[in-house]
Amino acid sequence: MQSNERGPRQLRRLIGATLPDGRRVDVELDGATVATVTPAAVWEPEPDALDLTGFVLLPAAAEPHAHLDKALSWDAIRPPMGDLRAAITAWRAYAATMTVEDVAARARRQALRMLSQGTTAIRTHVDVLLGDEPLRGIEALVQVREELAALIDIEIVALAGPDIADAAIEAALDAGADVLGGASHLADDPLADLNRLLDIAERRGVPIDLHTDEGLSAAVTLDAYARRTAGWAQNRSAGHCVRLGTLHRPRRDAVITDAVASGIGIIANPITNLYLQGWDDDIAMPRGIAPARALLQAGARFAAGADNVRDPFNPLGRGDALETAMLLVAASHLTVDEAYAAVSTGAREVMGLPVAGVVPGAQADLLALRADSLVQAVAEAPAERLVLRRGALVAASTLDSWVAQPRCAASGPSLFPGRNIDAP
Repeated sequence: MQSNERGPRQLRRLIGATLPDGRRVDVELDGATVATVTPAAVWEPEPDALDLTGFVLLPAAAEPHAHLDKALSWDAIRPPMGDLRAAITAWRAYAATMTVEDVAARARRQALRMLSQGTTAIRTHVDVLLGDEPLRGIEALVQVREELAALIDIEIVALAGPDIADAAIEAALDAGADVLGGASHLADDPLADLNRLLDIAERRGVPIDLHTDEGLSAAVTLDAYARRTAGWAQNRSAGHCVRLGTLHRPRRDAVITDAVASGIGIIANPITNLYLQGWDDDIAMPRGIAPARALLQAGARFAAGADNVRDPFNPLGRGDALETAMLLVAASHLTVDEAYAAVSTGAREVMGLPVAGVVPGAQADLLALRADSLVQAVAEAPAERLVLRRGALVAASTLDSWVAQPRCAASGPSLFPGRNIDAP
């Protein structure tokens, strides 16, 4: 991947792109939106056009559940491999030593990496911390949000654990957090903490996105959350919902019915929950993931996020939406189309963002990948990517590759058609 120190480049036309259904099209842009989508024609080169021959063109990814304040901290912490509460303990010990500058540097690095991969909007949970400076993470992400405003949309969720005082939560919202978050299932009295957070959200009129029932045997709070907020005007969502995947079908379906009726968006986070859950079972290990198929069949607002990236909650991950989509296919048995929708159009819908995609009138947040199809794109996660936000090219990644020629091999078809892979 090459760094891009140039500013956004506004485009007027995308030429010769391949859509997931196999059509080759030209796309006319009108500023930040898609104006027309027509069958591909022959065009002369233009300075404000982009030739996408050999690329599949998709709605850009959106990340509905990130933790940019924690990103890339694994090497500094070296936490024990373990469960959710062990990860929380390791993180809080490290967080006591962090500065605003440290958080901002890691968050900025990860946000730009995600942009280069095709994510043009990120909702990041940011811990409201214990101690005398509870807003260090919030301050850092407000700074990064402002710095990157011309390139990427960043939405900040004030993540308040059960031991965080109401005054600190209110201060986080006053300091620039857009959404209220929490993790009531970790409280000694989960329903009491849930109602505490909902009281604040209701009083402030802010969106709410809660870590919900994150554990194979965690408390069940999603149904109470849904019933309490039915009819609310502000956007509401629930992340993880791992417990929902372990309930017996009648109970599971009843909770899903409540969530759908209330309009709560459900956000699965496959990589972190697959990593954190099931450590105590060495036979027929249960897999921690929200029941995506049941949610989709019930008509739930559904999205999926990359969640943690190389921090105490997950030592791996790239924050790449194609990685998340691949895991939804492998671990949740979604189709490739369903999986990519969950990390793009579905994610935007759950986040309350404008519709984006290769559709007239949609916002021109688009991702072009060097591939012939969506299946190939998700399978291979091609390095070559072009990213548009509101009709402007904001990131481009290219790839130079070569493979040594076997001594006895006759000339034959290239492994990379149309690419120069000759050794230097």
